Amino acid sequence: MQSKLLFALSAAAVAPAAAEQVLGVYIFHRHGDRTAKSWSPVNLTPLGADQVKSSADFFRNRYIDDGASLQIAGISVDKAVLSQLAITAPVDNVLQNSAGVFAQWLYPPNKAAGSTKLANGTTVVAPLDGYQYIPVNTVASASSSNSESSAWLQGSSGCSGAVVSSNNYFLSPEYQSTFSDTKDFYQGLLPVINTTFNSSTATFKNGYTIFDYINVATIHNSSIPSDNLLTKSTLSSLYDYASIHEWNLAYNSSDPVRAIAGSVLAGQIMTALQGIASGNAVPKFNIQFGAYGAFMSFFGLAQLPAVNSDFYGICNYASSMVLELVAPSATQLSEDDLTVRFLWSNGTAAENGLKTYPLFGQSKTTISWNDFKAGMNKFAVANTSDWCTTCGNTDGTCASNSTASASSAKSSDNSNITKPVAGVIGALVTLGVILGVEALIILLGGLRLVKKSTLANARSGAASPGADKA
Repeated sequence: MQSKLLFALSAAAVAPAAAEQVLGVYIFHRHGDRTAKSWSPVNLTPLGADQVKSSADFFRNRYIDDGASLQIAGISVDKAVLSQLAITAPVDNVLQNSAGVFAQWLYPPNKAAGSTKLANGTTVVAPLDGYQYIPVNTVASASSSNSESSAWLQGSSGCSGAVVSSNNYFLSPEYQSTFSDTKDFYQGLLPVINTTFNSSTATFKNGYTIFDYINVATIHNSSIPSDNLLTKSTLSSLYDYASIHEWNLAYNSSDPVRAIAGSVLAGQIMTALQGIASGNAVPKFNIQFGAYGAFMSFFGLAQLPAVNSDFYGICNYASSMVLELVAPSATQLSEDDLTVRFLWSNGTAAENGLKTYPLFGQSKTTISWNDFKAGMNKFAVANTSDWCTTCGNTDGTCASNSTASASSAKSSDNSNITKPVAGVIGALVTLGVILGVEALIILLGGLRLVKKSTLANARSGAASPGADKA
């Protein structure tokens, strides 16, 4: 019965023309239910594993099973062919375990597929009734490494520009206003959260971790202290404030580097789908597990909130977004003929199905492959060099990139001064002029210098925790 229901949901999600042929997919998937970030170590729960299992069943029924209306061209039905699959996750226990569960149920144990006949005639079946071993590979983080153990959205992204950009939100008038407006709201929740938060930490500054703490409790705890305070309206406000907090850390239209997670994800999607579109022998079924912040960053870059305001919110456990690369028929495989569909499920697709949405502010839910590439390439970061340039990093793996750039700049200039050095000289001259003007103003105007922290405290009305511990 469950299998039939999953098949019906997947078939109903999109009703394409009968002649269409899905050439491949890229899925970005959130982990399943987990323990609260406030208590280490953070672990995938049995409920979370079950959510991911049901999602794997759904996608198997949609793209792999015999008779599936959207079966991927040439995909192996019963036996996992590793060259056709790419299952990845950043270095993180919750995300890696979610990916492992998904792999297990995308191609479940199969005695025929998971057995081999030896030279002496003996047939050996793999343990667990033909368990099929599908590796989960680590991926350069579209989501931060150990993201599910960190409350700070950019905590270990490694992108210095993104960290600075996100921290700038804490200096903005919008943040200061919300911090002040919600002070009484969070203080009023202390009877519920005082085993983990105190009067100085129960603020909008920790809007996400407080929401997460209470959200996990409402799922797993049979009794919660002062749960009479957790009205439907209060829970809704907790989610809304947490979403505002995290959205502004993940995306800013005037500062694209803040959405580096979405840009990296876009680059990974483009690399995978381009290989399929070109007819190369690359994985047809691509799935990456990641954190909610990468969803938010991508949604902002792809202009999805303009279509539906739900894209502003923190997505539910086991949510998934899907990019389908489609040919009009099995014989029309030119890149000029291909199209792409974007589909989304807020929560496991087994319960909610998938719904199509238009990308890049367009009106149609199906976009040509060429237009899709043009839209994605506006913000995709697909290689280390681009990442280093976008993030402004010059150390670690970016050191060689920085050296190469400097060498290139020097070789293109006949003078003995490289462009980077000339830039530094120009900056120093400008700085000298600015300092001279400031000194004159201070001298003539009777002004004095005040620490920025003093101003920030005066504006917020309270000292907020450090931005790097959000």
